[in-house]
Amino acid sequence: MFEVLAFVYENYDPGESCPEPAHLQRKLSAVGFESDEIGEALTWLEGLDGAAHASPLLPWLMQPRPESVRIYPRHEQNHLGLQSLGFLSFLESACQMSAELREVVIERAMAAPGGPVALDDLKIIVLLVYWRFGQEPDALLLDELCSDNTDRVIH
Repeated sequence: MFEVLAFVYENYDPGESCPEPAHLQRKLSAVGFESDEIGEALTWLEGLDGAAHASPLLPWLMQPRPESVRIYPRHEQNHLGLQSLGFLSFLESACQMSAELREVVIERAMAAPGGPVALDDLKIIVLLVYWRFGQEPDALLLDELCSDNTDRVIH
């Protein structure tokens, strides 16, 4: 499913240029993705659209105070995994993700099959949430989200 989502992110701009689900399904099938992967991805994208339409930005979420801390229940901890939770914490502490977007990322990560969610898969989710909400991540964050860390040299 995440390969399909990455393909959608790389090939379509947010909003109008992403085709309707039926057309997108045919396009993804023509590219060579399996029908079950396509179905899961389209269902996932439909959920993301639902979260975007429930905005501005999530009326059910109260604006947290600066001293607030997000507590993750055990089922979220188990499904997200330690690396993904650490990355979400990093994004928040670096002021790269609002509480509202964090909640959408968590909701969409919880909707992903399997678990714990791999860090690379969470990064795709983060990119798609930014993409769907029409927000452009900071250049350094975009580099972090898109790059393969196996080839990085740490100074």
